[in-house]
Amino acid sequence: MNYWLVKSEPGAYSWPNFLEDGETAWTGVRNFAARNNLRAMKGGDRVFFYHSGEEKSVVGLARVTREFYPDPTAAEGDWSAVDLAPEKTLAKPVALAEIKADRNLQEMVLVRLSRLSVTPVTAEQSARLLALSETAA
Repeated sequence: MNYWLVKSEPGAYSWPNFLEDGETAWTGVRNFAARNNLRAMKGGDRVFFYHSGEEKSVVGLARVTREFYPDPTAAEGDWSAVDLAPEKTLAKPVALAEIKADRNLQEMVLVRLSRLSVTPVTAEQSARLLALSETAA
C-alpha cells in the first residue's frame, strides 16, 4: 500500500463536503507532477486530506476507490483523475506548523514543495501523522 496527500481549499471542497458526498472524483489537477502522482495511486491506497488556505491542516483520511482515468473536467490535454472515499476524520487535525516542527516530517513533500496539490507520503510519515493526530491506523 502507498500513502498520499491531497490538498483542497475548504471553501472550494472541504472535508465535511467529502464526508457528506461519501465519494468524489478528484479532478481539476493541472500540474504534471501532481498528475503523475494521481497516476501512481492504486486502489486501496490511503490518502490524507489536507485543508490548504488559512487552515493548513491534515484533517482526514481517505482511500483510493478507482485508479486513474481521463479527467472529465479537462477540455484539452492529458489530465487524470482518481476516485476517493473518506475513511475517517482525524481525532485531532495536524497543522502545517506542527509538521514543519517535527523532525520526522520535515522532509515531507508537503513541506518541500508546498504548492504541489497531490504528493506522496512515506509509510513512516503516515504513521507519524496518525500518531500526531491521535488516530488509530
